[in-house]
Amino acid sequence: MHDMVIRSGKVIDGTGNEAQEVDIAIDNGLISAIGTGVGQGQTEIDASDHLVTPGFVDVHTHYDGQATWDPDMSPSSFHGVTTTVFGNCGVGFAPARPDSHDWLIQLMEGVEDIPGAALSEGIDWSWETFPEYLDALEEMPRVMDIATQVPHGSVRAYVMGERGARNEDPTPDDLVAMAKIVQEGIEAGALGFTSSRTMLHRALDGEPVPGTFAGADELIAMGQAVAEAGGGVVEVASDIGLGGLEGNFGSDIDWMRELASEYGLTVTYALNQADNHPQQWRDLLELSSAPIEGNGKVIAQVAGRPAGLLFGLETSLHPFKMHPTYLELAATHQHAQLVKELSKEAVKQQILSETTGYTGRFNHDVAHGFHKMYPLLGNPDYEPKPEDSIGARAEKENRDPYEYAYDVLLANDGRGLIFFPLADFAEHTLDPTYERLNHHGAFWSLSDGGAHCRLICDASTSTFMLSHWTRDRTNGPKMKIEDAVKLMTHDTAEIYGLLGDRGTLEVGKRADINVIDYDNLALFAPEMAYDLPTGAPRLLQESTGYKATIVAGEIVRKDDEFTGARPGRLIRGRR
Repeated sequence: MHDMVIRSGKVIDGTGNEAQEVDIAIDNGLISAIGTGVGQGQTEIDASDHLVTPGFVDVHTHYDGQATWDPDMSPSSFHGVTTTVFGNCGVGFAPARPDSHDWLIQLMEGVEDIPGAALSEGIDWSWETFPEYLDALEEMPRVMDIATQVPHGSVRAYVMGERGARNEDPTPDDLVAMAKIVQEGIEAGALGFTSSRTMLHRALDGEPVPGTFAGADELIAMGQAVAEAGGGVVEVASDIGLGGLEGNFGSDIDWMRELASEYGLTVTYALNQADNHPQQWRDLLELSSAPIEGNGKVIAQVAGRPAGLLFGLETSLHPFKMHPTYLELAATHQHAQLVKELSKEAVKQQILSETTGYTGRFNHDVAHGFHKMYPLLGNPDYEPKPEDSIGARAEKENRDPYEYAYDVLLANDGRGLIFFPLADFAEHTLDPTYERLNHHGAFWSLSDGGAHCRLICDASTSTFMLSHWTRDRTNGPKMKIEDAVKLMTHDTAEIYGLLGDRGTLEVGKRADINVIDYDNLALFAPEMAYDLPTGAPRLLQESTGYKATIVAGEIVRKDDEFTGARPGRLIRGRR
């Protein structure tokens, strides 16, 4: 008798092959049989009229701190994710000298909007070196498998101290020392090396992330260290994917391609559609994905839905955040009392009459960009039409858009949310995202699970990939279910060197599996929770429709609730 049998499901195996109705048997945490007549199981799951897929492999998250205290790995675990990779964008918590802990926290808080108080309270800093950090991660059982990468910012600060933090050029000895740390990290089990080259990423004090201005020689030296340690991914956050025609547009692609060609590495970067250059991604994708010599490649990371900011009274930004009267009230009132005050007509009119304190182009959009602000309702729509914007709705009702936005924020007891697509929605359609997701030079990524706690909640994009792209979309072409599943399983696992034991449903592979009530799969609207250490806030978005999520043959979530099983482990190295 098998440990478990998933019976009569519509099995989508992750390879892109057509779905088939078969049974899956599981023994000792592995898939032991697929087909009909596989025999009985001690545990049986009736998957009739359900999808059965591999567990999703999410390779762009920021659980570097949370993974040290949270066995549930939420919110990614709410959405069928069974393997997650963090250490992205050049920020993380190892290596870490004892006197740099506060600085590393401020760096992560500035770049990824993870509350510093929560990080200070939650991280026990039982490590200094990167291998010691992996040892610490390995100690905790959890609901999913985790893997990490060596972050450039931490390495620079560890070796160069203040010089590294302030982006001074390294000496030859600095390069040798940094390369040694990277090599040791890969040898200990890291999947790659990451860096940041975007001016959007700054520490809490406003300084660019260490490595932002690193020369090609430094980046190639780090990549060489990855190769000499056995290989891996080099990931970079770059302005070239955010409409930056100036600066490093060409040179960044040059060193990426050189690194991929010379050392056989996979080099990956974030590619968004920018409002100011909505067609630039086409040229960039063509340039980066052109054939190169050797086994390496350059491949772009693409988000499954718009990179969207959420404006609310509890979030980091909203159109009235800098209005003097609002600032005064928010400083002296808890949420419920604040909502009561804001609901008074005299207070409302006073705030609406004031000039915003926001400055700069981005902040101007936050305060005035009503043509791309959309109410995010109970059934959230991440591909809204132009007529759904607050600007269009207000015009139709002959109302002031500021007043309309104000009322949206006060809805639902002051928990109303406004969706503001920061990128990937320049033309009010996700057709460019569809093109990129189906391009050989790109793959699904950028969920940012664990990050941007008070402003973005995109860890749910795996659920969105199935519900929107394969079932609900009306604004353009849909994806085949088989293709969407492949993007989130086989492809991500392959790119990060994990396809040897996961990413597809095959005999002998880990039994990381989702059983999904596809017809009823749905996302709820994000809500602010105060469940981080110290009671710090974060946006959470739950879903319904996951009948079972299985990790290593154990059911970790059943009917959208945790079971208490924690079979997840640290992944060390490619396989």
